[in-house]
Amino acid sequence: MQGFDTELRNRIIKLVKGILDQNSLSADVTPQAKLVDVGLTSMDMVNLMLGVEAEFDFIIPQSEITPENFQSVETLERMVAAQLQLAAA
Repeated sequence: MQGFDTELRNRIIKLVKGILDQNSLSADVTPQAKLVDVGLTSMDMVNLMLGVEAEFDFIIPQSEITPENFQSVETLERMVAAQLQLAAA
């Protein structure tokens, strides 16, 4: 399971860094860093949400599209892992 967690985290970090690159920004994206603090705007959050849906091939339920779930890579990772578990069940 640990390998999956690391892969999941790396895929999310790659998405965040991709959005930062599009904005000509660079930042140290750590799991705990607040996404707004590394430079993501509200529009970037929408792009991140769409990117997560495409990357992991699921639609984020409306109830999960919350500021709490999109605070950091860590919170996003927890939400994605939970959704993937529900899909696999």
